[in-house]
Amino acid sequence: MKHLFSSFSLIALGASALLFALPLAAWELDPEHSRVSATVMQITPDGPVPRQHEVRRLSGSANEDGSLEMPLRLNQSDVVERLGQLPPWLAGVTERPMATLTTQFPPGRLDRLAVGDSLVETLTMKVRSGNAVREESLPVRFTKTSSGQVQVTNAERVALDGQALMANPTLRSVLLLLGYEQIGDEVPVSLDALLVKPET
Repeated sequence: MKHLFSSFSLIALGASALLFALPLAAWELDPEHSRVSATVMQITPDGPVPRQHEVRRLSGSANEDGSLEMPLRLNQSDVVERLGQLPPWLAGVTERPMATLTTQFPPGRLDRLAVGDSLVETLTMKVRSGNAVREESLPVRFTKTSSGQVQVTNAERVALDGQALMANPTLRSVLLLLGYEQIGDEVPVSLDALLVKPET
């Protein structure tokens, strides 16, 4: 998960981080209502200052067996708008997938879920960034809000290792561009996504 977030912004995945996007067969993410947020604690001479960042417009749908593959791009994060004019080394990569998340959920579980009920599943996330592949387990809560909508959140607190994020050369460069010279030891992340059932 850390590789996922660190690939495209301050939010090192997964999730990512988190991930991300957990649709199953016959369901898809609503990009307008699907995001991951992170709280980065900036260490300043006057003390720690919390800063919020997001990866937005999560999108994807699963095939019939519940498998999902979702590319993630730098322009889904708020880093681009915060930086304004991007430096040359970043300008060409905003549209290119920086990491790809794959996961699987048993088809039909959401269809059988009653409106108002929830279920918690621990999903295995595989994150590919370049030649590196990492697997993470993420407990996720699915809450059915209507016959065709399911809210998706992380089922427990998830925090990334702030020092590991700073140790990544690419991410450290982005952090420095955003004014972060030092951050806290933990970067809490949360998932807030909406699955919808396409009309047939």
